[in-house]
Amino acid sequence: MSLGPLLIDLKGLVLSADERELLAHPLVGGVILFSRNYQDRAQLAALTAAIHAVRTPRLLIAVDHEGGRVQRFRHEFTELPALASLGALYEKNVHRALEVAADIGWLMAAELRAHEVDFSFAPVLDLYTGNSKVINDRAFHATPDTVARLGQAYMRGMHAAGMGAVGKHFPGHGTVSADSHHELPVDRRTLETLRLRDLVPFRLLAVAGIEGIMPAHILFPAVDNLPVGYSRVWIEEILRQEFGFMGAVFSDDLSMSGAAISASPIERAELALAAGCDMCLLCNDRAAVIAVLDRLKVALNPVAQVRLMRLHGRGNLNWSALVDHPRRANALGALGMLEPAPSLELGDDAPA
Repeated sequence: MSLGPLLIDLKGLVLSADERELLAHPLVGGVILFSRNYQDRAQLAALTAAIHAVRTPRLLIAVDHEGGRVQRFRHEFTELPALASLGALYEKNVHRALEVAADIGWLMAAELRAHEVDFSFAPVLDLYTGNSKVINDRAFHATPDTVARLGQAYMRGMHAAGMGAVGKHFPGHGTVSADSHHELPVDRRTLETLRLRDLVPFRLLAVAGIEGIMPAHILFPAVDNLPVGYSRVWIEEILRQEFGFMGAVFSDDLSMSGAAISASPIERAELALAAGCDMCLLCNDRAAVIAVLDRLKVALNPVAQVRLMRLHGRGNLNWSALVDHPRRANALGALGMLEPAPSLELGDDAPA
């Protein structure tokens, strides 16, 4: 069985019989976990084992685990810093900041891989501007080249731990003040302006071989009349053809208000897939998931299968080995150099 084009959520701490049936559907390709799916490390390991046992090839298991406000698993996991703290260190010591970014990327990925989570939707490649409350300190820095360098270092750390990276939110969410969880943001800048700023980290990470990218639910009317996640201009012409991106494209959650260009979740999924998304997130709306599974008609895309398979986690690092790993000691030591991570979590109602 191949990996389907839907990434869906679960209700609780264990996999129910109904959810096991949903995950066996050929249109499902993976699961995204939230804080409600986590109690402790033992429970998480049992849940991921149950998900991976449903079918072959195993379903992808994803999570938003950036650090700072967006870290779904906290108890018994290392509390990770907001990415902006790495940007602050970069201004003082470039070389050290790149080392720490790689170590923290490794630590984040290694702790997740020790529990068979395949990947985190990270790193954030948006620019910090102070305009966006939903991004803000989730961004590394305000300068495009700095974001790109820290993002590449963070990705190298993830790779060393056996995890692929998924950058977000293409082509940049940091400038608009509206939150796409609740409304559709509109950014009226030109493509030429975006090429000089927000697009720089995505272009450079695409060249560096990042495995996945998530488009933002934002409308750029100077570029296309469709929001980015539904736009072939953005996904096929700019991201794939102009930037040469070879990885998987994940839609942001189609249940978010910013994605609601159609009342029908089936139409939203069809539009996202037609625009070039390889996998669509559909969360916190079980009725919509069932409707899409019942009615969505989509042909198998062999190229998309290759892109998605690259996001299966690699290696078999267990927690005992991780605790004694010398790189973990380096990473934990580096955390003391950074500003404390905010304790306020950015909600659990949708992917971040």
